[in-house]
Amino acid sequence: MDNYNERIRKRFNELTKRQKIVAKYIVDFPKEVAFQTSKQLGIASKTSDTTVIRLSYALGYSGYSELQKEIQSTLLEDSSSNADPIEGLRSTSKSLKDINLIQHVIEQDSAYVRATLEQVDYNQYKKAVDLLIRSEKRIVIGFRGSYGPANWLSYSLNIVVGNTLLYRGEIEDANYLLSLVNERTLMVAISFPRYTKETYSFVNAAKKKGAKVLAITDDELSPLGLLSDILFKVVAPPPITLKGITATFALLNLLITSIAASEELKVQKRMEEYDQTSDEFSPYTK
Repeated sequence: MDNYNERIRKRFNELTKRQKIVAKYIVDFPKEVAFQTSKQLGIASKTSDTTVIRLSYALGYSGYSELQKEIQSTLLEDSSSNADPIEGLRSTSKSLKDINLIQHVIEQDSAYVRATLEQVDYNQYKKAVDLLIRSEKRIVIGFRGSYGPANWLSYSLNIVVGNTLLYRGEIEDANYLLSLVNERTLMVAISFPRYTKETYSFVNAAKKKGAKVLAITDDELSPLGLLSDILFKVVAPPPITLKGITATFALLNLLITSIAASEELKVQKRMEEYDQTSDEFSPYTK
């Protein structure tokens, strides 16, 4: 069963304007909500206790009490692990001049990678790997700071499973690519603030044609988050395309490594074919 974050993400567009305000507050401040009454939450979110209760019903709970108990339970599970590894890192420009920058970057990137990978839901991860392998075709999209990871992912997917296209914006025929999309297509979209409109528009059009959407972004309530069937969050401070680039590639590497390690005949055959082609034609000098 979906937890409260997933329920909010999946039903966000169906909520009223005031319910969306409360939902966003719950996602942003779960520790406060865990101990607030419905009236206090209504005041904190500048809505009302009636809106809080109606939101609880809209999310499929019997009432606010059930929603709050789930939030408390989730926080207790999270608290069993160490404190947020990002906290306490030396991040101000003044402190950077007095420290070993090599060690600082090692600690910082390690913290972001750990935070990103530790919050991956195992069932979502297994589902993502299965879809990446079994889909008839894959289309990868990512612009601006997300283009590098998108390009690497499409290249790597073509090695391990093949039949993967990278949508490159203006130099592509978007209508032609969308004409290839059906329910056996997987869209893999990477997007971080500031979100590009073209990414959202293309993914939205593909989803309407039946494609599944695997999103890599920063927030369940981001434009891509609301469209996704599977969501992976990169945990890093803004700008994520700079601070979170190592964590982003770590997440992508996890997916590619998992596919390559699969015993699926489709994967093994593709990798053998790729190796054979590389032996027959190599663009590199010896």
